Formats: sequence, structure tokens, C-alpha cells
Amino acid sequence: MSDPAGRDLPRTHAERMARRVIMNLPDRNNARLARLLDRVNADDEIYALWSAANVNSMQRLGMTDHGPVHVKIVMNIATRLFRLLMDAGIEPGLVRDHGLTEEDAGVVVALGALFHDLGMSINRSDHEEYSLFIAERKLRELLADEYDMAIATIVRSEILHAIIAHRSGGRPLTLEAGIVRIADALDMAKGRSRIPFQEGSVSIHSVSAAAIDQVHIERGELKPVRLRIEMSNSAGVFQLDQLFREKLRGSGLEAYLEVEAAIAGEGEKRLITGFRL
Repeated sequence: MSDPAGRDLPRTHAERMARRVIMNLPDRNNARLARLLDRVNADDEIYALWSAANVNSMQRLGMTDHGPVHVKIVMNIATRLFRLLMDAGIEPGLVRDHGLTEEDAGVVVALGALFHDLGMSINRSDHEEYSLFIAERKLRELLADEYDMAIATIVRSEILHAIIAHRSGGRPLTLEAGIVRIADALDMAKGRSRIPFQEGSVSIHSVSAAAIDQVHIERGELKPVRLRIEMSNSAGVFQLDQLFREKLRGSGLEAYLEVEAAIAGEGEKRLITGFRL
């Protein structure tokens, strides 16, 4: 079924469940995380929360995706960043401060990414805070079979910190929280901006987002990670200079990332034909 803007969106809960997005990651021998993702994929309540978040963000507010596709992309970006930083010998907070393992830190990164927008199922404004009390209960269930009570409490607290620190003006206190914050900002490629842009939301936000073709996350030369952004139009610079810069500032990852952007091809793609106030 399509809405008046021509979007092919699932309109019922049954349709959304039939199109269920499976959460997975390239294997790197983190058996605990693999088991947790299996539990997440089997949990109908979690998927219903992601679906409800998208009803609010996309169908009611005409915003970008905040549902299962978005959180899966963010989880994969976050895990890619995490693994590159681990390869470079950067120590995560869970290891430095609690004496736990890199595998446990990987759990914090992945689940922080998956649960960071659950609060959108309730409300856009202050959704980060709403995400906390939804995620807290689900994390108690998920972590109970993987850790004893004390360690589960620490891991849960670190995940909740990663969730709240992704908000505007948030200040991550751990590497893991900084990674989730940056990963959320890096889901900026044009596919995510398609709906508001096609609906006629012509603003610097929608136009600049539509100008981002691809985001490449690579091993860096001068720093552990290089972010290479391909744009079809120089309007995409706004995404980096105004939006991504704000997320990067204070994330704790400034020293580890190098960012470069270029316009792909020989000329700029025309995004709009005119603008009138």
C-alpha cells in the first residue's frame, strides 16, 4: 500500500512484521553478542517498538527513518568503528574502568545502537530520555542469561549511558558511547532523506542530506579511522560542517577520526530547480 506521497509503507502491524528486518553483524567470534542478537530477533516486543517509532517519525511527522532499518545501519556502522578502534589499540571504557573485555564492550556498542531510538515510539521530543526506561527493562531481560547480576548491572548502565549521550548536546563519557553517537550521525546517506525530500520538504537539511551518496568507513592513514564521504552536490557540506561536526564535538572520538568529502563524478547533480519562500 502506498500513501499519498507514493511511499510504499507497511500500513498495518501485520505488514510490518511480515517485512521484519533481521539484525545481524559480520562474525568476529563474539559468541555472547551473537546469542544476544538471536534473542533480539526473536523478541516481538522490541520489533513492535521499532515499528511504532517509525510510525511516529515517518508516517506522522514526515521525518527520516528511526525504525529497524535505521538502527541496523547504525549498529553496523558502530561495530565497524569499534573494531577499527580496537585494532588500533584504543581501550574501551568497559575494559579501562570495569576490567571487563573487548567482547563486552562490543555488546554495549551494538545494543546501544539498536536501542538508542526506542523512545521515538512515544514522542519525538525528549525521545532519548524515553528510550532509557524502555531499554532498561528490555536489557534486564536480555542480559540476565549472559551475566551475573553485578556484571549485568554494569553492562546495562553503560548501554543506557550510550543511549542518552547520543542526544543533542550529549557528552559521552566512554569510547563506546562516543561510537554510538557518531554512528547515529553517519547514517546520512541519501536513502535516509528520501521521504521528506520527495514530499517536498525543501530545506538545507533535506537538500544537503539528499546530496550524500555514500559513507565509507576505512582504516585511516593519519588516524585509526578515515570517514570518506561521497557527495553528488556540494550542498552535502552542510551535513558535515553543521550537523556531523556538532555530533563529533565532545564525542571523545575527535582524535581518532579523519574526515574527507568529495563530489563524485565530473559535475554536480541538480537537486532542485527552484526555491520560493
